[in-house]
Order: sequence, then C-alpha cells, then structure tokens
Amino acid sequence: MAASPHTLSPRLLTGWIGGCIWHLERRAMQESPHRLLHLLRNVNQQWSTFRHLTFLRRMYVTQLNRSLNQRVKPKPEPVAAPFLEKTSSDEAKADIYEMSPLSAPSLSPSREPYAKEALELEAASATEGPVAAEKEAKEERQWKEMKLRWDDLPGALARLSKIKLTALVVSTTSAGFALAPEPFDWTCFLLTFVGTGLASCAANSINQFFEVPFDSNMNRTKNRPLVRGQISPLLAVSFATCCAVPGVALLTWGVNPLTGALGVFNIFLYTCCYTPLKRVSIANTWVGAVVGAIPPVMGWTAATGSLDAGAILLGGILYSWQFPHFNALSWGLREDYSRGGYCMMSVTHPALCRRVALRHCLALIALSAAAPALDVTTWTFPVIALPINLYISYLGFRFYRDADRKSSRKLFFCSLWHLPLFLLLMLTCKRPAGRGDAREPQG
Repeated sequence: MAASPHTLSPRLLTGWIGGCIWHLERRAMQESPHRLLHLLRNVNQQWSTFRHLTFLRRMYVTQLNRSLNQRVKPKPEPVAAPFLEKTSSDEAKADIYEMSPLSAPSLSPSREPYAKEALELEAASATEGPVAAEKEAKEERQWKEMKLRWDDLPGALARLSKIKLTALVVSTTSAGFALAPEPFDWTCFLLTFVGTGLASCAANSINQFFEVPFDSNMNRTKNRPLVRGQISPLLAVSFATCCAVPGVALLTWGVNPLTGALGVFNIFLYTCCYTPLKRVSIANTWVGAVVGAIPPVMGWTAATGSLDAGAILLGGILYSWQFPHFNALSWGLREDYSRGGYCMMSVTHPALCRRVALRHCLALIALSAAAPALDVTTWTFPVIALPINLYISYLGFRFYRDADRKSSRKLFFCSLWHLPLFLLLMLTCKRPAGRGDAREPQG
C-alpha cells in the first residue's frame, strides 16, 4: 500500500535526500519560535508608533480648539431702555426722583428672580472692582509720556540736575574749604557753595542731554525728564546755560580765578570726556574719579588761593573713595549698563572691577596716614579713622572674593556713610591754623 504524500517523513527515506530533508525540518522547528517573537515585536512597535501619532494628532486638535476658545470676545454694548432714548437725561432724573420707594411687603413673589439677578450682578461688580484697580495700577507703572505743568517744573529741573549728586559735590567742596588752614570766611564760603552747585547742575544737565537715547534703554534712567518727554531739549540746554554762566562767574570773580578755572575744567571733563567715554572704553571710570576728586580741591583753593599738597591729598582721598563706591554700584546694574550700551568695567572686565575696588579701599588707609604728615590733621586722625577704613577694606575683600549682589550692595551702602564720617573725623582732627608758622621762628 503506497504512503500518502502528507504522511511522508524523512525517516522513510534513505540516503542523502532523506538526510537533507530531515535536517531542514529540524532547523525549521528550532527557528520558528524566534521568527514568531520577531514578528510580534515588529507588530508591537508599529502599533506603538501608530498610537503615538494618534496621541500627537489628538493633542494638536485639543490645543487648537483651546486657543480658539480662549480668544477674547468683544463685550456687548449695554442696551439702553426705550424710555431713556426718547427722553432727555434731566427728564429721566426727574422721573427717578419722583418714584417712591417700595416697601418690602409690597414685592410680589414674581419679582424674586429679578432680586436674585440683582444680587448676582452686585457680586460680579464687587469682584470686577479689584481686577480693574489692579489693571489701572499696572498701566500706571508702564512707560507713558508725561506732560509738564508749572508746579512740576521745579521737580523736573531738580531731577535734570541730579540734585543728590549735586548735594554730594557741594558737601565735599565745603569740606575742602573747612579743612584749609585759613580763617573761615563766610562770604567766600557762600560764593564757593553757590558757584560749585550751579556748575554741577550745568554739567549734569548737559550729561543727560547727550545720553537721552541710551538712558531710554535702562530701567535705572528711563524715567528721567528728557527721556519721558517731560521737558524739551531746548529747555534743558537753556537751564544748563543759565546755571553754568553765573556759576563760573561767581567762582572766577567772586572767589579767585584758580577756583573758576577748576570749575570750567571739571564741566568740560564731565561733559566732553567722561560722557562719551562711557560708550567707548573702561577708562571712563578713572576719568569720572578725577571729576569727583576736583570739588574738594576747589574748596581748598577757594580758601587758600593756591594748589598745594593739602589740596592734592583731599583730591586723592575722593579719587580713591569713588572706586569702591561706583564699582559696587555698577556691579548690581550690569544688565542695565549692557542694555544701554555703556562700556563699564563691571561689564567688560569684572575681575579688574573687583581688584580695583579692593585696591583703593586699602589706599584709603595710606592716605589717612599721609594727612598728618602733610600738616592737614593731627596724628590722632589715622588712629580714629582706622576702624572705618578697616571695615570698608573688609567689605572690599568680600566683594573681591564673592562678587555677588549681596557683597556689592554692602560695600556700596558702606561707602555712603564712610565718606561723610571720614571727612567729619578729619575736621575734628584738623591742625590749628598758624601752628606750623608759630614753630618756624623758634627753630
């Protein structure tokens, strides 16, 4: 009986053909599970990819619908009542006043829904009130053009002249005048005081006139009068001229020509050298320190009429003091200076900024020791000034080591009280006038 082809097995075959068929059948039986697993993995991967694409499509449709639903809808205009359109406002007010108030029992049950709606409207208006107030406050903080009124003119001119900086300049000039080894002359002092203040106002006004396009990019200076359009450039230049001419005249003819020449030189140095250098080179910091060092020298020359070692010492003290003061201030305003286009040491050379601040903090100790050597103060001054000099040097070292906003802020605020206290200690330890001249004949 012949075997069926479906029941044919390689075991019934002999020879080379039977062996090959048996080997192929065994290999197929061994590899079939691996192929099945590989096929299942491909199916799972394709299904995961399909589900991922479906999820992305669903998310896109959801976000698109959400953005369409969140569009602001125009608020419908309130519909006026028909009887108010036909009558005037006075007649409507008269009708309202003539209506007598209804008592609570006279209200019918049918009006209860209207009362509920009125309560809901009142609650809605109560919630909208704080939101509207917050929106108005936010709009007030934003930039807007200011219109000048006559009663606002003194304040605008005070901001134009940088009244706080002018007060610092005048105070250092007064300290230089008081430290001079000459009898105190009130007339000369008042002329020096007023002339220096007017010269400082003129220089600051011209400085703001030149820096309007750059100040508008900085948060620190964007509210200045010229930037906001509160005053016109013509008014700013006219104000600077009206301050510079009488100020220089008082210093030249009222005090002495040397003090007047120093005032003119300082105006030129601040407006024509320091101001353009702020956008070109970091040398502007050193030039600005020279500008701040000249006012005490002017006070000394106003009292003595000469430029001697004592005047140079006062100028050196103010020169060194300005580096920890300004470097610490500019460190916290680096973003503003970068946005305004100013080439400051704290922006382009931060390591140099920290080193210079620490170096000049230590220089204040040496300058304090030089004061009695130059017969400006007694030998008590370096001793009593040593604690405050060591403290500002310690903060300068912290600023050099940490270089963060906290250390720079501490150094800046320390410089604000260090200078007036330092000058006050110099005044208390001032060498009496004529003491050196009295010792010369005895020798």
